[in-house]
Amino acid sequence: MKRVYILLLGLMLGTSACETDLDQTPPNIANSDSLTDFTGVLNAAYFYQLASVTPMAVMGDFRADNAKMIEPPYTEFDIFSGNNLTQMNEQFFRPFYAAMYKSILSANNVILNSKNATQVGEAKFLRALSYFKLVRVFGDVSVNLKALPIVSDYPSFARQPAADVYNNVIIPDLIDAKAVLSPTRSTIGRATKYAAQGLLGKVYMQMGNPLLAEPELAAVVNAAASPGSSDATKFALKTTYAGIFGSANDLNSEILFATQISSSIRDEYAAVSASNFWTWYLGIDTKSISPVDPSLVTAYNTNPGDLRKTTNIQVSGANIISPKYPSSSGPNQDWIELRLADIILLYAEALNENTNAGGANSVAILNRLDYIRSRAGLASLSLSTAPTQAAVRAAILKERRLELAFEGQRWFDLVRTNTVSAEMGATIDSKYYVFPIPISEITASDNIITQNEAYK
Repeated sequence: MKRVYILLLGLMLGTSACETDLDQTPPNIANSDSLTDFTGVLNAAYFYQLASVTPMAVMGDFRADNAKMIEPPYTEFDIFSGNNLTQMNEQFFRPFYAAMYKSILSANNVILNSKNATQVGEAKFLRALSYFKLVRVFGDVSVNLKALPIVSDYPSFARQPAADVYNNVIIPDLIDAKAVLSPTRSTIGRATKYAAQGLLGKVYMQMGNPLLAEPELAAVVNAAASPGSSDATKFALKTTYAGIFGSANDLNSEILFATQISSSIRDEYAAVSASNFWTWYLGIDTKSISPVDPSLVTAYNTNPGDLRKTTNIQVSGANIISPKYPSSSGPNQDWIELRLADIILLYAEALNENTNAGGANSVAILNRLDYIRSRAGLASLSLSTAPTQAAVRAAILKERRLELAFEGQRWFDLVRTNTVSAEMGATIDSKYYVFPIPISEITASDNIITQNEAYK
């Protein structure tokens, strides 16, 4: 049976209209003075990640050139000139924002009160993951590191610079987490040393610091077993691409960390049952019955024989959908937050940025992609196709698009590599690189929390 970490008595998720999501105690958290076992509180921090899944999928792929909307006002995801994404506040941004701060509050309680070092390490990983998601989506965000809600201290709501959130919260939390968590692969979905280390490398790459990212990513890559290994204590690349996805493959050897989903548990995004990210890619939602962007089809077609295409793209009548998350698995398939192929590609990217690429250096870097490409039925990249550092950089970005399509990665890759305009084929102002702060949060904070420039 799938284990989703949740307190059965903690599903009363209603909120008051007069309070900000920073000003809530998750209802499954008792007074910390009366607790000696923080297992349930930690499980709540895991649980609240559920409501981030569908918003992250939509923001990561539909804002980018992988997927598209066809129904107004959702078509605003493809518009970058005076667009008003605030119309989607209640559907995407508010549930995401609320859930991340509830996860953070739960994690804070564990970090500040639990005597169990492993619990504290897991809580720091989850707090870092939550703030990482918030910063990538909104830029500057409010920070709360207290075990109790901020009751009326409105100045504490003020948004902190993204760089400060990275340097003062996310990075220290991940450094602490990797120091205490187990290096053994978790088969029940808990955070581990290498999940923390992989996420730390990803954070450094998002910050544009490949020098600090390289050793973290290298440690994860070097700790992996050979592809297809039967050693259950280690993670390893799967031998087939299709074997990564769907509920039958949840928590497989390639997964460093996933948010576990069960059809029996509702979250703050899906009011009735589990998060429905998979329906968006399958074209089940009328907002996007043909979600696959034609440019992604073209990208696969320039790689003749790419086996990933049949997993990621399917023509269904007049519509192009993605069967990556099978309808037969429905709302029981996990959302992959971090997998080994992602880390390998980031490692190759960091090496390219840190090396005077060209000649033998470029070959060595491109060789890092060999197993990923071989699994996809493709030959190794060579100097003839990527002879310079810039060409290797472009090759890796393309590989990330084809490998990680419909995993909520594309938009954030374009932003961090400063290739939004080049890849989207239009000049796009950087003010659109982030999304709107929920209006309810701005109002509840007495305007201490401010709106991002593009949505004022």
